[in-house]
Order: sequence, then structure tokens, then C-alpha cells
Amino acid sequence: MKRLKELYWLDAVEMARLIKDRQVSPVEIISQCLDRVASKNPAINAIVTLKDDAALKKEAALAEEIIMKGAPAGPLHGVPLLVKDNVYTRGIRTTMGSKLYEQFVPEEDAVLVERLKAAGAIIMGKTNLSEFGLLPVTDNILFGSTQNPWDLKRTSGGSSGGSAAAVAAGMVPLSTGNDAGGSIRVPASFCGVFGFKPSFGRVPCYPKMPGWENLVHEGPITRNVADSALMLEIMAGPDERDRFSLPASRTDYLNSTKKELKGLKIAICTDLGYIRVDPQVREVVQGAARVFETMGCDVEEIVLSLPDMTDILQAITIVDAVTANENRLEEWKQQCYPRFKGIFEQADGYSARDMARMDFQKEELWTALRGVFATFDLLLTPTAPVTAFPFTSGGDIGPKQIDGQKVRSLSCLGFTDPFNFTGQPAASMPCGFDKAGLPVGLQMVGRRFDEHTVLQASAAFEQASPWNESLQKMLP
Repeated sequence: MKRLKELYWLDAVEMARLIKDRQVSPVEIISQCLDRVASKNPAINAIVTLKDDAALKKEAALAEEIIMKGAPAGPLHGVPLLVKDNVYTRGIRTTMGSKLYEQFVPEEDAVLVERLKAAGAIIMGKTNLSEFGLLPVTDNILFGSTQNPWDLKRTSGGSSGGSAAAVAAGMVPLSTGNDAGGSIRVPASFCGVFGFKPSFGRVPCYPKMPGWENLVHEGPITRNVADSALMLEIMAGPDERDRFSLPASRTDYLNSTKKELKGLKIAICTDLGYIRVDPQVREVVQGAARVFETMGCDVEEIVLSLPDMTDILQAITIVDAVTANENRLEEWKQQCYPRFKGIFEQADGYSARDMARMDFQKEELWTALRGVFATFDLLLTPTAPVTAFPFTSGGDIGPKQIDGQKVRSLSCLGFTDPFNFTGQPAASMPCGFDKAGLPVGLQMVGRRFDEHTVLQASAAFEQASPWNESLQKMLP
């Protein structure tokens, strides 16, 4: 088999093709990825559990043997993959970023892990997150913070920050994430990679920790659109173990990335009616919208006045997290992430009527957005109102000011969390840089259940404004 340099920068689609064509060896790919992890992970701290080198090389050797024998191989045969540390992996420690689960080793795989393994992917290990995925930064008392590959003094975002940082740094081409308020899209934005939140229920979520049952979306984080489309093709589809999983539908997601965009109607809104945005971010996103005009799309800037859902998201996540761990509450109080000390009393302060009012506001949100998607195929926004902000372990979980005005700590979720409540597919892709050279994320939201159009438009934008080379220049 042919030896190529820097195999870790290959995209997964190309990597799988080269393996099947016997042009590269899965053993060489795993070896290079392990070397890359050894070189980059100590400073970034993206991977918190790495499988034994010998075990990984044995898996890669078995993958190579299958190819050499000419046996059937899956679409990700021999391709290395990381899994977020709140997704169950049989035989591999899964901590949820919490001391409560420091030694937890699941006896079964999550559905999405089952499917990725069946497709031939090699699981290398687990990626860092905030404790129980509760924060828009990646930090916990077990492993500390995951830093941004573009600037190690800044956050990678959260809660899938370990996944986004590992992919951005070239440790692997693929990682899984999950998203209850922006946890795939915000890290993708801050780390300059592609993150995709499919429609709610498109990828089954089982087994899982209790909580956020109507909010959590499982999805991919990759360096390009085609890799995410391929991952989704593998992970999507119903499973009776998840009662929210959607019925089967056409799954030719990879083919959708090859179609032209002409004729699509696209709306852009840079504040949703309530979000303070860094002027540099707004300018870059507006420039990205103009790219779609050059591809024959009808782009219109619109004014929206959506209800701010961030307080509701915070209330639901707090109540659910405390209730899910009520049998070990005293133990958790003693060893939780320091910023969580106040949530236990806060959880007791919400009444049944408070929770009902939150449901009413969800309906108000959907009523407002339904009108948008009756006219437009896609909605463009910034993914986050800022680029990656400075962060050290235990620090502020959001910027204190944006454009000279004070903002609350969860302001980074303002653009993303509405679409967890509506369940719509949404992607974040790099669309440019601020003056500090940090990536700006463009969020693209589609109609309910229409992943194909989001992937189609994302791939067209990627082709018109390629971003992958920036990563390799930034981290040789």
C-alpha cells in the first residue's frame, strides 16, 4: 500500500476510498492519527480517554486484512472516529464530564455508535465536554478545559468542544456531538469546522442520561460537508429504543451535497430581534449571504422579533439535571463543577405553572418561525454573536460585553437555542474571520425534516468559499 504524508488531514470520504482502493493502509492512518494526538492533544485537551495504541493498531490491522481479502467493507471502513464523552460506548469509559460517572463503563453502545461501527469506523476514544453538557464552554473538574486550536488562550465552545477541537486540529476527520441548545454548532463556529444538528429524532438517542428529552439532537462534527452527510447517512433512521426517533425517509444525504442551488429563497437575519452582535461577526455573515446571490439564490434580509428562549433553556436544563441525579444529589453537591453550586436551590424555585408558561412560549416561537419558512427555504444567521472568547478553567462561560454593552453569560446560545425548541435542522460552517484571525460561523437553518437542502446549500457555499485549507495552514 502507498504511504502518503499527513493522512490525518484527509477527509473521511477520501480516506475511505483510498483504503478500499488499497492506496493507503488503515494501520498507517491510525499510527499517524495517534502521533498527531500525542503532538497536539496535551495543549488542547480535546481527548480525555484514548484507547490503547496496541488495541487500535490491531483493529486497523484487521480492517486492512478485510480489504486485502477483497471482503465487503462499509462506507467508513478503517476511518478513525472520536465520540463525545456523554455518548455510550461499550467497554470504553463514559464520564459525562462528571465525578459522579468518573469510572462508568457502559455495557452497550449508543445506537449511533452501533451504526458507525457497523460502517467500519474505528473508535479511537472519547472527547471532553462540560459537566453533563450544561455549559457553552468545555470545562469540568475531571479533565479541565479544552482550548481552542486557533488560540490556546480561548475557549473551544461547548459542550461538544472536545469534538470540534480534535477535528479542527487534525487528530481525526470525524467526531460525534450532541446539541440541546447549540452544543454542536457553537463549538463548530469557534473552532472553524462544520457542525450539523439534524432534525430532532433523525438520529436515535439511546441509551442516554435522563433529561432534555425534547431538545437533544445527535449529529456530526467534521472538517467538510460531505463527511457530515456521510455520517448522517449512517447514523440516521428509526430505532424502537428511542420513542422520539423519526420514521425512515430518503437518506441520500451525500448525493444532496452535489446539487446546484439556483432558485432557492434564502432569508438572513443578524439579530433575531434581541441579540447583541459583534459588528465584525455581522459584517462577515452579511458578506457570506452575498455569496449565495452569486449562485443564483434569492437572498433577502428580514426583520424578526423572536421570543428569547435562553432563560427557558436554562430552566429546563437545570431542573432536568438536578432531577436526573436526585438519588445522588448530596454526592453531586460535594463534587460538582463550581459554577453549578447555585443550581440546586434554583431548581426548586420553578413551579408547575412556570414550566407550563415555558411551553406556551415555545408555541409563540414556532408561530413566528412558521411564517418565515412558509416563504423561504433557508434562514441564515450568525452561529454565535462573537468569535471564541478568552477562557481558562473555571472562568467566565461567556463574554461580559458585546459591542460595548453588557450581556448575560449564556449570550452565545441566542442564535442556536431557538432551533432546538423547533427541532429544525441547522448547520454551522466557517464563513470568514475577524480581525484577530478567529473563525466566524454562519448558521443555516432549514425547514423541519429538510436536512437535504441544508446540506446542499452548505456544500455549495463550501465550494464557493473553501475553508479547509485554513486549518492546515493554522496547524501544520
